[in-house]
Amino acid sequence: MSDTHPNTRGFARGPIPEPPEAPSARTTTARYTRAGRAAARRPWIALGLAIVTLFMASWIIIPGPNRTIVPLSVGAPEIAQWLVIMALVAIVGAIRTWRAHFVARVTIVAGVVALLLSLWPLVRFHSVASRAEAQLTSVLGLDYLDSVPLQRQLKLRSSPLIVADLFRGLPKDSVKETGNVLFATVAKVPLHAFVYEPLAAGKYPIIVQIYGGAWQRGAPDEFGEFGRYFAARGYVVFSIDYRHAPEFHFPAPLADIKTALTWIKRNGAKYNADTSRIALLGRSAGAHLAVMTAYDSTLPPVKAVVGFYTPIDLVDSYRHPPSPDVLHLRDVLEKFIGKPLDEAVDTYDAASPINLVNRPLPPTLLFNGDRDNIVEARYSAELNNKLRATGTKSIFVEIPWADHAFDEVPNGMSGQLSRYVTERFLAWALTRPNN
Repeated sequence: MSDTHPNTRGFARGPIPEPPEAPSARTTTARYTRAGRAAARRPWIALGLAIVTLFMASWIIIPGPNRTIVPLSVGAPEIAQWLVIMALVAIVGAIRTWRAHFVARVTIVAGVVALLLSLWPLVRFHSVASRAEAQLTSVLGLDYLDSVPLQRQLKLRSSPLIVADLFRGLPKDSVKETGNVLFATVAKVPLHAFVYEPLAAGKYPIIVQIYGGAWQRGAPDEFGEFGRYFAARGYVVFSIDYRHAPEFHFPAPLADIKTALTWIKRNGAKYNADTSRIALLGRSAGAHLAVMTAYDSTLPPVKAVVGFYTPIDLVDSYRHPPSPDVLHLRDVLEKFIGKPLDEAVDTYDAASPINLVNRPLPPTLLFNGDRDNIVEARYSAELNNKLRATGTKSIFVEIPWADHAFDEVPNGMSGQLSRYVTERFLAWALTRPNN
């Protein structure tokens, strides 16, 4: 018998296909077993995610007790948006089985706590940004940007917080960068600068950037992203070096900043820089050097100074170190000054910016995290009040959720807010035609 048969048109078909084989009981059981195992693992995976998220989010409110944990304390508030997403994923992953699984119920509790902790900076942001805006207008004037060139105004950040930047990072612009420029050799120590310029020829105001590092470490190429960002917005940024403790003590690093300024004024034209418009900006130990230099009555005045988490009163800091004292502050100060406080009170006094505030000084912008246990925010508040009492234009932005070095995450909430305020402050201080 033929295994073909005619179709309706009389043509022979091919072999009649065999019907598909039904899955065996063993195959079906294996499939159900794999699905069951996956379902059983799902609550545990969600629990793991919830615990990791809760651990990270807890450092939004708990101060880092040592140097190992401090990076978590610094970074957690600045990646809160990611922690919110992680907490929500954990909750959603557990909620389907919360009635049947104790693990799922624990996951939901941990996820909700992590979510609330992660939302805290986001919820507080609007009020903090509003206070910062209010300070800008109350100190600089309601129309403080009116005299800033329109082309520069258009380059300012449009908002204290751009949500997309939280996830994609800040824009990366092309600039001209010149690295390792030797500006001096002091006591056989070569001192270098990194220079960031706009691509277009012109004459641009200057930002002198001074790195931190407890006066003991660091390099001028740190925060290069900051230099490139501001160069793309019409500034020449000189990031400068200085000698470090404990080999060199105060005032040696301060002398190096003054040497750098002299070199910048002599050579600024090579880099399209307007040496009549200079602002100093520093972080931590670098902020201390920036403020000390800006307030030095023996130097030509600068147009403005910006200090991120600035050491202000070295005597009080020595007597009342923070708790937890993650850097062992007395040891840091002794290496910087060269002696303990009881052997060099006058030197500690001379190295404290708070003691230089006795007359109107260059406009000052200060930032501090309220959770900073390296340089406490109360010192910046004290300096701000004393500056205002002399008639100095001073702004202090205190960020409740932020820790020391918060702007290490430039696209985080603290980084965006501080950059927004800094842009406007420097535009007012450096680019007005009559300034």
